[in-house]
Amino acid sequence: MFNIVLVEPEIPQNTGNISRTCACTASRLHIVKPMGFEITDAKLKRAGLDYWDKLDLTYYDNLDEFFKINAGGRFYYLSKKAKKKYTDARFQDGDFLVFGKETKGLPEHIVFDNPDTALRIPMKDGLRSLNLSNTVALVLYEALRQSDFLGLV
Repeated sequence: MFNIVLVEPEIPQNTGNISRTCACTASRLHIVKPMGFEITDAKLKRAGLDYWDKLDLTYYDNLDEFFKINAGGRFYYLSKKAKKKYTDARFQDGDFLVFGKETKGLPEHIVFDNPDTALRIPMKDGLRSLNLSNTVALVLYEALRQSDFLGLV
């Protein structure tokens, strides 16, 4: 099982789409607050459809709490500022794939302090970023592919 971590998500539709992807792949979703919306937001629920009861979801008040509770985990940090491509990583069951908020990404110190586990998705120079829910799906499915899909059918 992989762990998807959203740090301070801002757009409810993205979080809803990601929650659906997590439910369909038996991945855990970790949300680090603050969020830019209320969890009762209709857009969030609409994007997640009827998958909320099938989702393994944990909330954290901040990044310090997240890292304290998940100490000892293997963390990969996704950022356009990373040097390594996401396909350079050798993912393992239980890894944490950490994604930043839509407008700013992850805090720079996390990316630069972890060059071996900071990953990027190649894209055309001069463009800001891919959509967060697309990015999560792309990296998660690469991790699943490398793990022979961990029993998914």
